Amino acid sequence: MRYLLYFLISALGFLWCSCGGSSQEAGSSTATADMPAAGQSAVQDDVSQRNIVQVAMSSPNHTTLVAAVKAAGLVDALSNAGPFTVFAPTNEAFNKLPAGTVENLLKPENKATLSDILEYHTFVGVIRTEQMRDGQRLNQVNLRNVVLSVQDGKVKVNGKANIIASVPASNGIIHVIDEVLLPE
Repeated sequence: MRYLLYFLISALGFLWCSCGGSSQEAGSSTATADMPAAGQSAVQDDVSQRNIVQVAMSSPNHTTLVAAVKAAGLVDALSNAGPFTVFAPTNEAFNKLPAGTVENLLKPENKATLSDILEYHTFVGVIRTEQMRDGQRLNQVNLRNVVLSVQDGKVKVNGKANIIASVPASNGIIHVIDEVLLPE
């Protein structure tokens, strides 16, 4: 008798679910159907090591870079698995550009130029400072090369930008630099 009761309860539960019974009102859509499609940047994970974008977003010294990455539409690309090496200019580095340059680059009509500049700061692969060699060329995402110079253990990019810190991320490494790299 007990088995028959379990069977009936199970059967009723199955019928209720298969007939569309749920706590949602008829005609309402699921939460995911109402939400716009989002890329890797929308994944919520409070346990794992942060990716390059998450690290940059948490840095008060990289607010201009984060605004540029958002304006260029590169958040999802830099949130993907990578691995990437990103040369990340500080806010002070952006402030060294001529007045109005950053504001102009952030305009929607300059998205292609901004993307080209940001891609010039990104290498596919992980290069740590101890792996960098004097005269080494790195072919960046925009298909142009940067040249590294190493002197007395200090690394410069294109003979101008100093690497002042390096921060590992789940999808690569960030090298904080004190100049904005401009493709020639």
